[in-house]
Amino acid sequence: MNLFIKKPIESFESDMKKSELKRVLGKWSLTAIGIGAIIGGGIFVLTGTGAYYHAGPALALSFVFAGIACVFAALCYSEFASMIPVEGSAYAYAYGTIGELFAWIIGWGLILEYAMGSMTVAVSWSGYFNKLLHLFNLELPLYLTQDPSSYTGNGFSMNLPATLIVLLVTALLVKGTKEAAKANNIIVIMKVTAVLFVIVAGAFCIHVSNWHPFIPEATTIIREGKSVDAYGWSGVFSGAAAIFFAYVGFDAVSTQAGEAINPKKDVPFAIVASLLVCTVLYILVSLVLTGMINYTDFNPNGSYPDAIKAPVAYAFQIAGMNWASYIITIAATVGLISVLMVMMLGQSRIFLGMSKDGLIPKFFSDLHSTNKTPYKNTIFIGVVIALVAGFTPISTLADMTSFGTLFAFTMVCVAVWLLRVREPNLQRNFKVPALPVIAILGILINTVLMYKLSEDAKKLSAAWLAIGFVVYFLYSRHHSKLNNPKH
Repeated sequence: MNLFIKKPIESFESDMKKSELKRVLGKWSLTAIGIGAIIGGGIFVLTGTGAYYHAGPALALSFVFAGIACVFAALCYSEFASMIPVEGSAYAYAYGTIGELFAWIIGWGLILEYAMGSMTVAVSWSGYFNKLLHLFNLELPLYLTQDPSSYTGNGFSMNLPATLIVLLVTALLVKGTKEAAKANNIIVIMKVTAVLFVIVAGAFCIHVSNWHPFIPEATTIIREGKSVDAYGWSGVFSGAAAIFFAYVGFDAVSTQAGEAINPKKDVPFAIVASLLVCTVLYILVSLVLTGMINYTDFNPNGSYPDAIKAPVAYAFQIAGMNWASYIITIAATVGLISVLMVMMLGQSRIFLGMSKDGLIPKFFSDLHSTNKTPYKNTIFIGVVIALVAGFTPISTLADMTSFGTLFAFTMVCVAVWLLRVREPNLQRNFKVPALPVIAILGILINTVLMYKLSEDAKKLSAAWLAIGFVVYFLYSRHHSKLNNPKH
């Protein structure tokens, strides 16, 4: 049994030709998918967490460092996407370059990235939805809006809105990729307009004194009952690690290669374009928010506990622009739906690729006879995410998502470098410039950011990877189509 057997590059070409997925996504639809996934968690949710718990006004620098790390990984993703234009993302790239065991672990990490990311967004959406109801003087009972660990009352509790939105998105994804993409395009236009509004309108409410000191002195603060390090340069980097979850969007673009009309050219374009647009917007929004109100006002234990869950709307409310909070809350509530949609879409395509290779049961690659979507795995994913989102706090989910993302990015940087050395003559429609330098920098900065994640996130993520090894040796290697061609 060869643990490092590699899937021949020609096999990917063959899979692409035999694929029953409908090729309906053009260059701009793919770019919109990237922007749709990226704009959401970072701007509408994690800005409050990043500013209060990690970096203060220097959150803008956290976005800069996270963006730089993403550029290195994005270039490596783009080279692979131009060579191996199939669903599966980093999992497929590793399978064709490093070998099956590494591919499995990366795929297992991607499951963590997309599943936890979907759960985080669902919980975030619930926060904005409750805020929206509040603006119209409507309230849901607390026991239906809070997970058990956050609920201070007695008896049963769950985050019902988070569960219901996941089930709604699941139904849309089962219907078809084209329909989901059309819905996403409309939502992306709305989101970008809202973000530009935040930047322009918020700029008139900036108090420069809120930026002093720009990098607060390092100290310790209490978070969920534990003393944690915050601020200073260490806080800037831990902030970059914590908000890294916001950058999974361009990764999601690569999972849609199997449904792209011209994947070898359009996927690399969409990856880089969506990342650059959103990084600039992130930096500007973080500067505006920390200029509008002091970063300490995002205190979740203050007079407005939802400040950490709906920081953008909260900043405008504190600035006396209550009318603006209506626009932002509506845009965020609708906008987060597209983030959830793209993440669940990416998760289902990762499962599809792994199932086709025999590493997980065939159930996950069964396509709907009419819609040509992997409906069984989409429904399975939707039910699991809906249940976990209803009963789990957001902070743990976001950090574990960041770990899965950073791990996948690191492996892609390693894999593209290895393949350039081993197979220098393969056709590459896009080539990473100065590859050894870009790959090494990508590996280093992603590893540092992984180290800066919370201890709980690292322990839980390590446990997840350990479970992945067990699953591989008990099931996947015995059912692998490469290792068991007659299976």
